[in-house]
Amino acid sequence: MGRGKLRIYLGAAPGVGKTYAMLSEAHRRIERGTDCVVGFVEHHSRPRTEVMLHGLELVERREIEYRGSSFTEMDVDAILARRPAVALVDELAHTNVPGSRNAKRWQDVEELLQAGIDVVSTVNIQHLESLGDVVETITGVRQRETVPDEVARRADQIELVDMSPQALRRRMAHGNVYKPDKVDAALSNYFRPGNLTALRELALLWVADRVDEYLQEYRGEHNIRSTWQARERIVVGLTGGPEGRTLIRRAARLAEKGAGGEVLAVYIAASDGLTSASPKELAVQRTLVEDLGGTFHHVIGDSIPDALLEFARGCNATQIVLGVSRRRSWQSVFSPGVSATVARESGPDLDVHIVTHDEAAKGRHSLPVARGARLGRSRIIWGWLTGIAGPALLAVLLNLVGPDLGLANDMLLFLTCTVAAALLGGLLPALASAAFGSLLLNYFFTPPLHEFTISDPKNIVAIAIFVGVAVSVASVVDLAARRTHQAARLRAESEILSFLAGSVLRGENSLDALLERLRETFAMQAVTLLERTSEVDPWTTAASVGTSPVGRPEDADVDLPIGDNMALALTGRVLPAEDRRVLGAFAAQAAVVLDRQRLVDEAEKSRALAEGNRIRTALLAAVSHDLRTPLAGIKASVTSLRSADVEWSEEDRAELLEGIEDGADRLAALIGNLLDMSRLNTGTVVPLIRETDLDEVVPMALGGVPEDSVDLDIPETLPMIAVDRGLLERAVANIVENAVKYSPHGRPVHVSASALGNRVELRVVDRGPGVPDEAKDRIFEPFQRHGDAPRGAGVGLGLAVARGFTEAIGGTLTAEDTPGGGLTMVITLPMAGSASPVSAELPTSAVT
Repeated sequence: MGRGKLRIYLGAAPGVGKTYAMLSEAHRRIERGTDCVVGFVEHHSRPRTEVMLHGLELVERREIEYRGSSFTEMDVDAILARRPAVALVDELAHTNVPGSRNAKRWQDVEELLQAGIDVVSTVNIQHLESLGDVVETITGVRQRETVPDEVARRADQIELVDMSPQALRRRMAHGNVYKPDKVDAALSNYFRPGNLTALRELALLWVADRVDEYLQEYRGEHNIRSTWQARERIVVGLTGGPEGRTLIRRAARLAEKGAGGEVLAVYIAASDGLTSASPKELAVQRTLVEDLGGTFHHVIGDSIPDALLEFARGCNATQIVLGVSRRRSWQSVFSPGVSATVARESGPDLDVHIVTHDEAAKGRHSLPVARGARLGRSRIIWGWLTGIAGPALLAVLLNLVGPDLGLANDMLLFLTCTVAAALLGGLLPALASAAFGSLLLNYFFTPPLHEFTISDPKNIVAIAIFVGVAVSVASVVDLAARRTHQAARLRAESEILSFLAGSVLRGENSLDALLERLRETFAMQAVTLLERTSEVDPWTTAASVGTSPVGRPEDADVDLPIGDNMALALTGRVLPAEDRRVLGAFAAQAAVVLDRQRLVDEAEKSRALAEGNRIRTALLAAVSHDLRTPLAGIKASVTSLRSADVEWSEEDRAELLEGIEDGADRLAALIGNLLDMSRLNTGTVVPLIRETDLDEVVPMALGGVPEDSVDLDIPETLPMIAVDRGLLERAVANIVENAVKYSPHGRPVHVSASALGNRVELRVVDRGPGVPDEAKDRIFEPFQRHGDAPRGAGVGLGLAVARGFTEAIGGTLTAEDTPGGGLTMVITLPMAGSASPVSAELPTSAVT
């Protein structure tokens, strides 16, 4: 049986009509005869949504008992047993109650899809995992319930349920989304026009990207190479020169003129060796294009114009931005240049913008990599043609036009051909030109003519001098070209070595980035760092980049040993010997980066072990003293009561029993804090978020302190909060008990609450000695007792547990100075409706 299909209705915010649209789709399918059931739909008491459930088959929900309360969740087993064609599952990002079949509802949906059942679901844009930070920045609310982006991207259909912010606010004002008593708070907080507009833009852009993925898949499946101008995509061709910054900014301005414009900066590295661009300049340009919202790409190609056009058509670009050539004007005689070639071959579907800049026509300095690679096959062919055909053509012209120039002038003209052959093809074509030219001079221009003999000894000396001068000039020209090439190559190598040295000093630890730089530098297909534990063990891959990495050094085109049990393997082409020095520097740096990464990992593990040892040591100290003290008091009192030698009065017996009770209470409190700290460290705190009133929780937390020790001020008009009542009650109890312990006699602790924005603040104010600023964070660490707290007063876990529980329910706990002296503990809690229920996973900040 095949996998079922997933259809998602995506909305920008609650209330846009996702569930209504899903139920409408269900009615349409039922009218067409499709077997459709409701697996889980939450109508939130919205009348119009509730009416849409009429006529649909509902699968009974499963009841789950948790912490003394009963909850209902989707019954996956019942749906699998029913096996409908289509199941409706609302709220894809929902976190199931502990004890359910899966932790997340999207995992339930995955089971249904695997069973061949089509699923129609809903989700809001703020619940996509990759957008959590963005949504928090916009709304100030961290979404605790999320669904991985990949789950949504794998959906067969995604339909955006859109609504303007003004229309959604009107719908809320009419009471169609929330109950009337919650409308004002919602409209003034989460559902502000600016928030809704930003969320709507996020939803539109996310769906647009998904549509673009579908379009690329379709074009690839149907081998469509022409550009479809569905949206503006602007490709910026970079050379690595300083003019690249001007081009990027110009492309960004072009993209801003059309909604949804995208900038893609691309640098084409020639596939014949080391790149000619400045790594520092490319890094600056990469940062600039990313700051402007674009992307940077590094492509390798034999022909820069062809590679640039291939990239542009591959990403469905609509425009290309190039700079005016930096070459001198006379160089256009030999080649039209990249800009002109791209403009000529772009075709009607690509617009090419040629942008002027300050570096135009100032000359371009390339950094060659190897002699043969620098000259290229065409250069060598032209050198041989100039060296052989040039003297022959010159001999014909001199015989036809100017036979009376004189032997000295004829030699100078032939010497010019030899120098030209040296400049184009190197030493060998120049030597051939000198030899061939001397034969032609002998045959056509020295008596007797048309014979390979020389009658005048002076002409013999002249021919010999010509050959010597030609060979000398050719050697000097070729040597100068080689020295220039070597200087350029050494400059390129020095830049690369400087980059590697700088990365060491900066402490950069990205091995993949280093290998990618190596691959681009030498224009290779793949680079792999291999290692093994001994010479007899097989090779394992430590890191790799590129396509088709190898698993053994002997399978690579180039392999470089690094020590005894590590090697660098490159595939793509065989590198010349002169590249080994730079390759060796890369290899050494790769080994250093790998060792550094492992040292960092080991240091992190050691830090965690050290922290665990510290906690265990403190726990041992607590068990050996703080727990033993109340046990000793209980033991002494019980022994006294059981003694037959003493006749205790009723008052004495009552006092001993009271001591036993106090010791048991202290022991229970200590053990409770130790267990709570253990739960926080193991990540087993699972908050159950429900709406509640603060004035129902705080009074319950004051049972462990004397009645006259706390002054309570909790207004009944406070909005409801979304918290786990049990965890909040325990946190408040620990904070209040700590405040009462340090507050002077006769100065009660003041507990008050107020609403602030979309949060509620609970403040616990004492008039004790206070805490200095440098210790305000330290008091929340486990086993910390500030100042001269006496032994036996606790193990120093109360505030650590309080902060852990507060963060677990989506709140914060901070310490402030009380005006006039003392300490104020501030608990900030989310209002109901301003945040989604907290995920079952404990936030890392709550684990001390």
